[in-house]
Amino acid sequence: MRIRKSSTQSELARTLATEIRAVYRKLKLRLREHGGGNDLTPSQASVLLRLENGSATVSSLARAEGMRPQSMSAIVLPLQESELVSGAPDPSDGRQTLMSLTPKCLKWLEEGRAARQDWLTATISRKLSVREQAKLQAALELLTRLIED
Repeated sequence: MRIRKSSTQSELARTLATEIRAVYRKLKLRLREHGGGNDLTPSQASVLLRLENGSATVSSLARAEGMRPQSMSAIVLPLQESELVSGAPDPSDGRQTLMSLTPKCLKWLEEGRAARQDWLTATISRKLSVREQAKLQAALELLTRLIED
């Protein structure tokens, strides 16, 4: 009897994991749709998120992403051409260039996040009752526990 219970729990956990990933993927796509135009590759989006934490060299971005600096340069160049990222000499080592987000990029990120937040807030309010919203909050608490170390 014990083996069956463990097997059933394992199957349920596997099913939940699959369903969470599927819902996350769909939610991410819907949020992207409502966040304004986003023609960024996943690598470019990752670079912008890293640069939100502060300026960085192409080499340090490459290390953080687990790639060669030459590959990172190919990712950063279109961001510079789009005026989302700019480079300036590193004050502590003039041979290095520190990449940082431009004011244009910061505004674009803020507007996109606000649009996604507005869409999600409106959708939750429109589609879920207060009781369902409380259930969603409880589910989020459980999901948060899953990702905590």
